[in-house]
Amino acid sequence: MERTAHTTPRYTDVMFDYCGVLIDWRARRTIEGLYPPGVVDMFFDSADPHGVAYYDDLADLGWSEERIIADYEREHGPAVAWIMRLYFEFQRLGFYDMIDGIPPLMRDLHARGVRLWGLTNFTVRGVREMHGKYPWLGLLGGTVISAQEGVAKPDPRIYNIAIGRFHLDPAQTLFVDDNACNVLTARAAGLQAVRFESAAQIRALTLD
Repeated sequence: MERTAHTTPRYTDVMFDYCGVLIDWRARRTIEGLYPPGVVDMFFDSADPHGVAYYDDLADLGWSEERIIADYEREHGPAVAWIMRLYFEFQRLGFYDMIDGIPPLMRDLHARGVRLWGLTNFTVRGVREMHGKYPWLGLLGGTVISAQEGVAKPDPRIYNIAIGRFHLDPAQTLFVDDNACNVLTARAAGLQAVRFESAAQIRALTLD
């Protein structure tokens, strides 16, 4: 049988970020309906130096939920600390769906013999819940989770952890992330990296 350009993938490995690439993460869904909109807006206020973004970063570095809740209570008082507890309890609701076109892309890459991996700034529990909700993630051969390693993107160390653990040839590995800074540091680590726009974009880079 004659070989065609479609039978040989352009990369031996593709490594994906999770939220914003594989998973449509909508954080507000975790507590919407439990509190009035104004309270939800307050909780997710990006101008709050000790708001959700601050504590998400700490969770990504391995802080436990109880440690974060206690610290949040010290900063904001016990009257609102319960919101953070519910944010963690109902985190699964924030995993809205897989990004459009990603499941068939993963299927086709896997069928062509491309090895698939994950590299995410997230918690171990969160990743476990995503895998439980979306069976397509089972096509990943493994995932480096920042909270488990105690180091997060864009720290160069986490890319080196993934390269070593998954025995990657950086020159033959495409890393996909929706954060431009993460893409730049991945390139500095030798990976072929691209900022995610759509599943069609990644399909064109890997299979078409």
